[in-house]
Formats: sequence, C-alpha cells, structure tokens
Amino acid sequence: MRPREVVIRVRPRTAGLSRRIWRAVLRHPEIRIRVTITSGLVALILSTVLCVVLLFMVRQQAVSDTVVEMAREGRKTATLIATGRLTDRIAAPDGSLQQVVDLNGRVLAATPEMAGRQPVRFPPPESTDDRRDGRSCEVDAPGGECFIIVEYRVGFGRGAVFVFVLEPVPSLLPRPLPAALFILGVPVVTGLVAFATWVAASRALRPVDAIRRELDEITATDLERRVPQPPRRDEVGLLAESINATLDRLEKAVARQRGFVTDVSHELRSPLAALRMELELALSAPDDTAPQETMQAILDNTDRLTAVVDDLLALARLEADRNFEREPVDLTELTDQEVLTRPRRTQVTVLSEGSVTVRGGRNELARLLRNLIDNADRHAAREVTVVLRPEPPATAVVEVIDDGNGIPPEDRERVFERFTRLAQGRHRDAGGTGLGLAISRDIAEAHRGTLVLTDRPDGQPGARFVLRLPQ
Repeated sequence: MRPREVVIRVRPRTAGLSRRIWRAVLRHPEIRIRVTITSGLVALILSTVLCVVLLFMVRQQAVSDTVVEMAREGRKTATLIATGRLTDRIAAPDGSLQQVVDLNGRVLAATPEMAGRQPVRFPPPESTDDRRDGRSCEVDAPGGECFIIVEYRVGFGRGAVFVFVLEPVPSLLPRPLPAALFILGVPVVTGLVAFATWVAASRALRPVDAIRRELDEITATDLERRVPQPPRRDEVGLLAESINATLDRLEKAVARQRGFVTDVSHELRSPLAALRMELELALSAPDDTAPQETMQAILDNTDRLTAVVDDLLALARLEADRNFEREPVDLTELTDQEVLTRPRRTQVTVLSEGSVTVRGGRNELARLLRNLIDNADRHAAREVTVVLRPEPPATAVVEVIDDGNGIPPEDRERVFERFTRLAQGRHRDAGGTGLGLAISRDIAEAHRGTLVLTDRPDGQPGARFVLRLPQ
C-alpha cells in the first residue's frame, strides 16, 4: 500500500494586496491609452460644443448686421416719402428688396426686384412706434423662402404708408471662412489635446516603467530587491512605497513559511526516525526484541506523528477558510466534556457559576480548550484550574491556570509561535507538537477574540492563559 501524501500549503496573507498593486502597475500602458482616449473624447466634445456656439454667434452677428443695414435703407426711403421726393421707383442698391404700400394694400413704389409683385403682408408697427422687425415665409419676393422684414410707418391716419425692406434669412453658415476655420479647429484641438495628454501621461508614468521592470525581475528567491522610489511624494511615489512595504511583508511571510517548512520537516522526521529504528531493531534481532514493547513504541511514535499531522491540517484549514459554520456554543459544557473524556496527569478543576455561551465553531472551540488544558496539564505540578465567567460588555472569559514554574515575561509571546519550545520546559513539553498554542491563538482571532499569557492573580508561580471571546 502506498503511503498517503500530506501536502501543506501556506499562503501569505499579503498575497491579495500585492496582487492588486502589481496588477495596477503592470497594466499602466492600458491606463495611459485609456487616459489619452478619454481626454481626446472630452476635448472633441468640448471643442465641438464651442464650435457650434461660435457658429451660432457668427450667424447671429450676421443677422444683426443685416438688420442694421436694412434699417438704414428703409430709413432713407421713409425720408424720401416724408419730403415728397419718392417716385414709383425706389432708388436703392442693386439687389435691394423694398416696397411702399398704403393702407389699402396698393403698392405705391418698389425696387426693380419687387416691381409687379404682390404687396407685402406684415402687421403694422405699434401705435407708439414707427418700426417693426420680424420674419415671414409668406412673402412674394425673390431670393429665398423666408425673409427678414424691417417695416417703417410714414404718416398718420388714412394717409399713412408703409415701407418694407426685405432680405433673405441668412444660411447656417453666412460667413464661410470663419465657419471653415472653426470646423477645422475641432480635429486640430482634439489631436493637440490627445498628443499633449499622451506625452504628459508618458512622462508621469515613466517611474512606473522602472517599477514594472524591477517587478518583472523579482522572484520568490529574490525578494530582498525593492522597486525604485521617485523623489516626489506624489501618487506614483506613494505607490512605490506601498509596493516596497508589500515586498517587505512578502519577504517576511516567505521567510516564516520557509522556517515553518523546516520545522515541519524536523517534527515529522523525529517520529519517522524513531519508527524506522524500532522496525530495524525488530528485524535485525527478532529474538532479543520484546514484541509488546516494540509495538508500544511504534504506537507511541505513530500517535505523535498523527498529532503533528492533525495540527498541521488544523492550521491549513484556518489559513484557507475562517468562515466556518458558527452556532451557539456553551463553553462551560464544552470544557466539562474535554476534562472528563481525556485522562489527565494532574487534577483539573472547572469553576463556573453557570453557562457561558458564545457564537462560534464547536469543533474549533473544542480544540482551543483542549490545547490550553493539555498544555497546562503537561506543565502543572499538581493541579490545573479552569475559570469561566461572563464579563461586560458581552464578553466570555476563560482562564486556564496551572501551578507549574511559569513563563518569564520576555517569552510569553514566543510561546504562541509555531514549533516554539522553551528550554526550561522542554522536558515537560516532549509530548506536544509545538503547534497547540499557535492554533489556539489563531482560533481565538478567527472568533474575533484574544488569547494572552499573564501572571497568576494570587502571585503564586505558574501560568495563566486568558481567553476572551465576544458573545
């Protein structure tokens, strides 16, 4: 039968952050193109709107100039009427469209272009004014369909006559040269803005090119390298700082991972070597070996190997997914079960005034309590005390206290590191895997809680682990 293979993967927690940062850096050419296209489109829209506004203003100016010229010609004709010098033929510049009409609609005078045509029908000026301006598309006149009309009233009462000056409504582009310059300016402005944006973006992202080239050369075995940091503390400079900080965390995570792999190899090698030695002794001298003792030694080493593998799998599960199923868990009941179902070297006392309930994973919390009690049992002299109590606001507290030699303050954080065994307690901790307290703290943090090591409250020698979990 082939042995089962156990594959352990440790994923650095900074991988997600670094992946997002690196993706942003590596995609900067696309960002430059998108910024250029966006600025070009904005410039196109704005220049087109400006062109339309300018063409509209030019047309309005052309209309205004036309009305002023028409009013001047009409005023001349009105003056001729007032002085009695008007004949049936109006002396006006070539192409001028004028008519003089009385109240009965009879044409009294007209320019050559308007001679013989129907009289102009247009509302008379207000009684307080002698002039009216407007437009009409119902006029019998040459040169267009719709006309601008300037009307003057000369005289009062039944003797009043009306002077009409007409001009075709200007086209959309009454002045072709300025209109052509405005229209040609749209693509020119768009191109200049796009080119300027491309140059500016290229210059601004030049440090990103250096960062990208450096990132391309960094590998898992070369994590001590760092990306160049621009002298200016702008967005690119902050990005370089973030990348270097991420590389620092990645380097530390990889170093921890390599150390962890080395420790795992050592922890697995020791029971495997012991198993091999027992089997080799049994095979080389079968008559001198007691089968019962050999089998017991093999079983002990197998149990130790199983414990190491179980703890490694527990760590792998916690690293892979902390969204395990949660339910109401009575810590008092769970502690009683852990104390009663396993044989202990010392006396274990559970003190609780009632149920202390939290919401979490039953199996994970059971492992946490089991690890703490097992650790205290290995290091205690005679007894272990487990105290459970609620603590406001909405916190469950579990204290595991032993009467052993205790742990110096400078080593109290080290005990939560993986495969850590202090020299003063190494002989007592021979039965452990070196992972129990590390797993316990990971489980506590997965439940948004804390696990710390402090002095005993009574000042006596020993260790006191305090677990706090939100209820």
